[in-house]
Amino acid sequence: MSWRTLSDPDREREYSPSSCVGGDISAFLQAYADRSEDAREACAAAGLAVQRLHYGTAPRQIIDFVHPRTPALAPLLVFIHGGYWQQLSPKESFFAGADAVRHGLAHAAIGYTLAPEATLDEIVAEVRAAVAHLVHNADDLGVDASRIVVSGSSAGAHLAASVSKGIDTASNRSWRPAAAVLVSGIYELEPLLGTSINEALSLDVDSARRNSPAIGSLAGFPATIVVHGDNETGEFKRQGHEFAQDIVAAGGSASAHEIADRNHFDVILDLADEHQELGRRVLDLDPFDPSGAP
Repeated sequence: MSWRTLSDPDREREYSPSSCVGGDISAFLQAYADRSEDAREACAAAGLAVQRLHYGTAPRQIIDFVHPRTPALAPLLVFIHGGYWQQLSPKESFFAGADAVRHGLAHAAIGYTLAPEATLDEIVAEVRAAVAHLVHNADDLGVDASRIVVSGSSAGAHLAASVSKGIDTASNRSWRPAAAVLVSGIYELEPLLGTSINEALSLDVDSARRNSPAIGSLAGFPATIVVHGDNETGEFKRQGHEFAQDIVAAGGSASAHEIADRNHFDVILDLADEHQELGRRVLDLDPFDPSGAP
């Protein structure tokens, strides 16, 4: 079913993921903060420093980065937070850090200027610049630039998909990540027009289409896992499944997965947890396979 058949109230509900969890998401936001603080403490206890990197001069143009201190260049799991481009920061988005380093992965949680202070065009450009910074400085950071996986949740999945269509870097103008993990994302933005979500974004049809990863060529898109929880709206599920199908239709590799007993907000907490389905799928990606190291 096309989103165009939905009434305005139905579209508002379908693109409000809190509608599936009673409307109050404060407990999930607190869990992000608490789990991120726990991850920082676990890294410190293991003697691993969490670095604050700056990819620009704006206050939110920051990256929180940790390296597992392996002798060889490490693969890197990048995470881009959600919050409908209007909330959160690396402070609440580092929850996968301790799990990542336990498996020999470097981890980077990216920050960006939030709407309405920044337009969506500017946010996409910032996140591309952040990933380009990691690629350009990969050797100095101890990272294998050919084994970077970009992940994101909700609006962060949209941004991870935007990065995965290709970015310009100082040394390689056609760089793409080795794989993408897109969790509970939105890849076509036009359905947001006329909803309360767009009040801070001020999207029109042109800017919504320009910033929609599902529109335009997906040729060369990296191997991708598209995920959502079972307790999510039909539109988030539809968008994920259709985006995975579009990647395959363009000649790429993609699979879509519904995770049982998870919702839009808690599924991402499993990102690098080997005891959970999402974590196992992420850790099994080819770029994270030790046998894939050069």
